[in-house]
Amino acid sequence: MAQPKSHLVIALASIQVFTNDGTLDLAELQNLLDLALRDDVIDDDEKRVLGNIFKQAELGTLAPEVQARIAQARQQHGIPA
Repeated sequence: MAQPKSHLVIALASIQVFTNDGTLDLAELQNLLDLALRDDVIDDDEKRVLGNIFKQAELGTLAPEVQARIAQARQQHGIPA
């Protein structure tokens, strides 16, 4: 059986983030990035999904280190703002 597309896995993992406490913490963010980087590349679908997750997370309050890591990921991997 083939593995599901990683952008779908990332999207499903994000549901737990937002239903848990509604905020994205550093460990959850790193988990999402690790899922995207399983093959060492963040493809366009993964960038789109991560960009949407980041936008949703930024609607709430983020810890400074989480905001900094999001900014780093956007710059390093070309994830849209």
